[in-house]
This record gives sequence, structure tokens and C-alpha cells, in this order.
Amino acid sequence: MNASSVTVAAVPVWTPLAVAAFRGVWVAGTLFYIGNAMLNMAASWLMIEMTGSPFLSALVQTASFLPMFLLSLPAGVLADTADRVRLVSWVLGAYALLAAAFSALALGGLIGPAAVLAFTFTLGMCSALQTPSANAVGIDQVPPSLLAPSVTLIAMAFNAARAVGPALAGLLFAAVGGGAVFAVGVFTAVGLMAAVHRWPPPELTGQRLPPERMWNGIVTGLRYARHAPAIRSHLVRTVAFAISGASVWALAPAVAQRLGLGATGYGLLMACMGSGAVTGGFFTGLLRARIGLERLTRACTMTFAVTILVCAFFGQREVVFPALFVGGAAWIGITASLNAAAQTGAPRWVRARVGSMHTVAALGSFAIGSAAWGALSSLVGVDGALVVSSAALVLTLLASRWFPLSVGAQEDAALAAPWAGLFVLREPEADAGPVAVEIAYHVADADVDDFLRTVRELSSFRRRDGAYFCRIYRDLGNPSRFVERFIVASWADHLRWRARATVRATALEERARQFQIRGEPVTTHCYLAQ
Repeated sequence: MNASSVTVAAVPVWTPLAVAAFRGVWVAGTLFYIGNAMLNMAASWLMIEMTGSPFLSALVQTASFLPMFLLSLPAGVLADTADRVRLVSWVLGAYALLAAAFSALALGGLIGPAAVLAFTFTLGMCSALQTPSANAVGIDQVPPSLLAPSVTLIAMAFNAARAVGPALAGLLFAAVGGGAVFAVGVFTAVGLMAAVHRWPPPELTGQRLPPERMWNGIVTGLRYARHAPAIRSHLVRTVAFAISGASVWALAPAVAQRLGLGATGYGLLMACMGSGAVTGGFFTGLLRARIGLERLTRACTMTFAVTILVCAFFGQREVVFPALFVGGAAWIGITASLNAAAQTGAPRWVRARVGSMHTVAALGSFAIGSAAWGALSSLVGVDGALVVSSAALVLTLLASRWFPLSVGAQEDAALAAPWAGLFVLREPEADAGPVAVEIAYHVADADVDDFLRTVRELSSFRRRDGAYFCRIYRDLGNPSRFVERFIVASWADHLRWRARATVRATALEERARQFQIRGEPVTTHCYLAQ
């Protein structure tokens, strides 16, 4: 199924807030996002006040979001495999201490450009490490039918923070300076930590296996994305959009200065874009259901490209501010749709990793794009960089030909009952392996082509769930006999692979078995490497 599978997206976006546990974690997370946005805005403005350099100001955005590129995928593995409450507590505790030190140094006038970048980068590391776990704690509280609106609400919270945070930070910065703004991060981090303790995630079933090691967990997540065409397309399109569209966020301080705005005005400028994103979030699901994901993404991309051009060619606040509001709505229309579509098609065991890969693609590319557009502005000016960015954004639409977008089908995400038998006399140790599984079929000549198409489609699901080798063989001594063979790294990975079977994969297995010649049994054997 593809774009027609939009029933989950059509659920009213506020519906998950009826679940008390999700609501509590979401509110605390929203406040944390606001505090973090306030901190980043104050750091950007402090940098441009100290240096007057648009490039260094843009580097603050890079320092804030580059950790997402570096750490989100490991953080996603931890969210899928570790104790989320303990992880969030330790990381947010470190965040609060760092924000307190940042505030104290700023209040004492002991901060310089290098220290601003260092603190921003370190706080960004903490935010990157805790975000997948904190978001997963909230999302796991809702039923699968509410997954898409839950993801959209989280995206809206992030963008609401971009609306409220800069405006509040601008007022506070103008009144008492950046040190007080940095102190807000301490309280919002403690608040989110308390909420995660108050509403811990539901217990996962089937946790008798040891957790995946970090590298193995990363490889498993990447393998899943590689063999899931819909998710692969979402990630490529997200990278293209985030790099091209980062110019507005990165060069906003310079645009604000050109408009004659101070810290408060800069906060209001950013608030226009963030408030547009929040407003657009209420309509994203409805529009996606009516016109489809691809058409919505195309329309929003063109709208955002026009917003960038307005920022380049107009110097009137009454023109730029409304344009940024519309651009913010277009931004959320793209980013929330991409994230929700990817995660609705991912089963729970890899969902945090899929979300982290989206974060790597979005915010990591955003960090790279911010640095690139800041550097380009030093060569061709702010307006020139914005024009090039707008043109690049339009060109990203060419990617739709090779990487079409679709909404994940529920049967691709819902887990099925695992196989009933282990097909072994004595179960080996968890780390023993590799393990090979062979399933033998007997198929009539008239059914061979349909059978092979089914098994080849099934092989992509085998690979997604953990198999690193998967082939189908025909017996040269008995042409009606076919053997499907796939290999996983260890016995523990074999058990995980069994537990990861989805409804769609199980249906394909049943279809393959229907080609079996009547009277001939389908046999399964497991082999352990010696």
C-alpha cells in the first residue's frame, strides 16, 4: 500500500492528548523544546553581538544541530534497547548542569565566541542523546492507530518551541541579558526528567534476550532502512529538503539586522515561522489525506522556496513576517509528513531507530546546510545565498522520480505471532553463530514463476529483520524442490529475527507455502556454524 494508506493520518491531530501519560510527557517535552530554543536563540544573538559575523552566528545553529547528525542513530539504538528512564535521567541531568554553568559564565561576562560554540555543541549532544528515548516514552503510551498524530504533535511541539522560544528569549535577553535565558534550560530539563519518571514506558514483551550491542544495533537499523524502500525514499528526500531549506534559519540573524531589528525583533521574526509551523500542523494530516503525501510535499516545497525569495528581495517587515508565517506552515507540512510516514511503517522494535535516522537526515543535514549557506553568504552576500538556496530547493523535487513517497501500511508495522517451534533439539548459547535457516518447498512447474516472485519479495523482509544473506536455490537433482536459505549473525539474532516478523511478512510466508505440492511437507532446518 502507498499513499492511499492514509487513514491513520486522518485522525484529528489532538486525539492522542486524551491519553494522560502521553499528554504529560508531551507537555514536559514541549517546555524542554522551548527552553532549548530560547538557549539557541540567545547564543546566536550573543554571538552576532560579540562578533558581528553572520558566518559565526550561523555556526551556532551548526553547533546546536550537528550532534543530531553524529549521535542520533546511536541514541536511537539506546532507545530501542536500553532503560529509557535511566538514560533520560542521566543525560538531562548533564544538560541541566551544563546550562547552569553556561548561565553563570554569561552572567559574569566570562564567555567568548569559542565558549559559546563549545557549550552549544555540548548541550546539543545531550539533547541528541535523550530525544529518541523521551519521544519514545510518550509515543509508546498510545495505540498504533494514534501513532501518526502523535508524531505530528511532537513535530508541532518542536516547531511551537521555535515560535515561542525565540520570542521569549528576545524579551528576556533585552531585559537582563543572555545569562538569564540560559538558566531557563536548567528548569525545563529537570521538568522533562520528572515527567519521564512519572509516566515510564509500558513494559516490552519478549525481553528475555540480551540487548543488542551498539554496533550491531546500528547495523540492524541501517539494514532495515536499506531494505525498506518507503523509508529509504523518505530519508533521501529529507536530506535534500533540509540542506536546501536551512538557509532561512541559518541566515535569520543577518536578515533581522537588515530589517533593523534588535534581539526582540529577531525573536519575533523567528516566532512568525514557528507559529506558522504550529498552525500548519493542525491541517497537515487532513491535507495529506485529501491530496496525498507526494502532492502535499511538492506544494509545500514550492511554497517554502518562494518564502526564501521573499527574504532575499524584500526589506519590509510587513512583507517578510507574513511570508515567514506561511513558510513555517510549509516547513511543518513537509517535515511532519515525512517523519510520520516513515514511523507508521516501522514496527516497534526499530521505530526509535527509524525516528533517529529521520533526525540524522533532517537536523544533521540542517547543520551542514547552515554552515554551507553561512559560508556562501560571506562570498556572495546574504541575498545571494538565499537565492541559490531557493533554486536548490526547487531542484530537490527532481528526486521524486527516483524516490517516491508513501505512507507506511499497518501490516508492515504490526508484529505477528512468532514461529511456534525452534526446529532444534538443544538450544545453543545466545552468542553462538552464525545461524543458517533452510526452508524446503516442492512446487509444480506451472507455479514456479509466481512462487519465486513471492519468495523474492519475502527475502526483503528477511533482510530487514536481521538476515545478512538470503537466497533461493533450485535442486538440480529434483527441479520441483526449492530451498530458501538465509543467515543471521548469532542464535540471539535468530531469536530476535523470529520475534520481528510482521503481519505482511507472515502473509507472504503463508502465500509461499500455498504453492507447496499437496502431500509434500514444507521442511525447516536450522544450522549452527562450527
